[in-house]
Amino acid sequence: MLRFAFDRFVGMIVTMLLVSMMVFVIMELPPGDYADRYAFRKFSGTGVSVTEADVQAIRHDFGLDKPMALRYADWIGGIVTRGDFGQAFAFETSVVKVIGDKVWLTLGILAATLLITYLVAIPIGIFAAVHRGSTADYGLTAFSYLGLALPNFLLALIMLYFANRWFGASIGGLFSPAYADAPWSLAKLWDLIKHLWLPAFVLAWSAVAYQIQTVRATMSDELNKLSVTAARARGVPELKLLIKYPARLAINPVASTIGFDVNRIFSELPIVAAVLGLTELGELLLKAYLDLDMYVAGAILLLLTFIIVFMNFVSDLLLAWLDPRIKLGS
Repeated sequence: MLRFAFDRFVGMIVTMLLVSMMVFVIMELPPGDYADRYAFRKFSGTGVSVTEADVQAIRHDFGLDKPMALRYADWIGGIVTRGDFGQAFAFETSVVKVIGDKVWLTLGILAATLLITYLVAIPIGIFAAVHRGSTADYGLTAFSYLGLALPNFLLALIMLYFANRWFGASIGGLFSPAYADAPWSLAKLWDLIKHLWLPAFVLAWSAVAYQIQTVRATMSDELNKLSVTAARARGVPELKLLIKYPARLAINPVASTIGFDVNRIFSELPIVAAVLGLTELGELLLKAYLDLDMYVAGAILLLLTFIIVFMNFVSDLLLAWLDPRIKLGS
C-alpha cells in the first residue's frame, strides 16, 4: 500500500509540473499584457500621447520584459519555495492576499457539496438496489432522472423565488449582512455554515442523481454474485452481509469518480455563484483575464487544477483501500 501511495504521489507531482507549464502558456495566450492595459487606463482621456518606449518602460517595471522561460522559472520557483504566486498588478498587492479568502470559501463550498453528495447518494442507491422493483425504487429512479434533467442554476433560481415569495427572505450569499465585512470569528464561521447548505445542495443536485443510479446499478450486480449467496447461506446477518460484501464493492465507481465530481462542481460553480451572489474564485478568474492580470489568473487555474489532481490522488488511495486487488496492479 505504501508503494502504491508513493507511486501515485510521484505521478501527482509530475502531473502538476506539466500542468503548471500548460497554465503558464495559457496565461501568455491573450494578445498584449498588463503593461498595455495599464498604459491605456492611466493615460486614456488625459490627452497625453503614449509611445512604445513608455509601454516598454512600464513592462520593465512589472518584470514582463523578461523571456517567457525565465518568468516561468521565477513564478514556479516562488510558488514552491515561498508560496508566493506573484504580483497582482491590478490590485497592487500580492496574489496571495487577493485570492486568500476566496480560496477557502471555494474549498468550503466544495467540501460541503461532496459531503452532501455521498451522504445522500450512497445509502439511497444501496436502498434502491436492495428494494429493486418496489414503489420506492421507481420513485427514487424518477427523482434521479429529474436531477439529471434540471440544471443547477435553474434550481437555484427556483429556490430563490420561493424563499422570497413564501418567507420574504433572501437566501443568497454566504454571509448575513452583519458578518459580510466583519473579521473572522467563531460567530462568522457559524454564520457561514448556516448559509453554506444552499449552494452545496444546488451543486450536489445533479451529482446525487448520477451517483444514485451508479450505486444502484453496481449494487444490483454485486447482489447477484455467488459470494453474496454463499455468505447468506452461512447465516451471515443481512445488514453485515450487505456492508461487508456488495456495498463495499458497489461504491468503487463512486470512489473512482471523485475527481470528476470535483471538476464538475468547479465547472458549474461560477453560474450558480452568479445566481446566488456567492464569493468564489470564478468571478475573480474572469476579471483577471479581462484585465490581463496574468499571475492572478494563473494562480487560480493552478490551484483549481491542483485540487482536482489531489482529489484524484485521494480517489486512487480510497479505491485501493476499498478493493485490495487494485494494489496488485502496476
